[in-house]
Amino acid sequence: MLMDKLETAKTTWREISKHTTNDSFSLELEVHKHLFNIFQVGNFYYYIFNCNKAKIEYVSDSFSAVLGHDKSFFCVENLAELLHPDDFSYFIDFETKVTSFFTQLPADQVMAYKVSYDYRMKHANGTYLRLLHQAVAIQSDANGSVLRVLGIHTDISRLKKENGSTLSFIGLKGQQSFENVCIGVLPNPKRNFVLSAREKEILQYLQQAKTSAEIGSCLFISKATVDRYRKNMLKKTNSKSTAELSIRSIQENWT
Repeated sequence: MLMDKLETAKTTWREISKHTTNDSFSLELEVHKHLFNIFQVGNFYYYIFNCNKAKIEYVSDSFSAVLGHDKSFFCVENLAELLHPDDFSYFIDFETKVTSFFTQLPADQVMAYKVSYDYRMKHANGTYLRLLHQAVAIQSDANGSVLRVLGIHTDISRLKKENGSTLSFIGLKGQQSFENVCIGVLPNPKRNFVLSAREKEILQYLQQAKTSAEIGSCLFISKATVDRYRKNMLKKTNSKSTAELSIRSIQENWT
């Protein structure tokens, strides 16, 4: 059953590339390093996915540090074994919706959105880690075909315990974002708080790993004032740490 779903996923990924014959690409990760500031908070690995071939072309060495397997194990054929069985169905459903979203975008917009959701993957020791999956197109053609995707998987096991996920499309260059457009297994509880403009400013700096003193210098306020805002944000969002606050803010696009 899972292998049948995997074949469905392969068909979906080829559809997003619109079966293009243009397959030239130079692996210029330096160009995309700035994207890591958008993505990662915590232990992570990144990879390049070829949509037309439904193939993972490159995975960083940190894959082994996160999941314990040799990085050669990270391939489409092993996804059914890596993904938690309870999460596999919504993984397929989300990927189908990702394809639908990107195929209807104007050609000049396909690299302007980040996809975000999470699921569990099996560590080499048999346990499961919850990974935040975030991806952007890094190569497309004039017709809007998504050719290659840069994906980053961040370990958020300590920050999120409940099962289920929601799918979001986050505009990276001022485009409209679409949050929680699809729910997998269990809905996340709706947040009942609103961050102020100043809190959002401080949160953006926290996502860049700046200290309270550095943030205060940037905003022309005291370190003590920044610390007070940080404490209030933790209480308001029911976050246990700045790391949890940062990862949730990225996942749910609070800024």
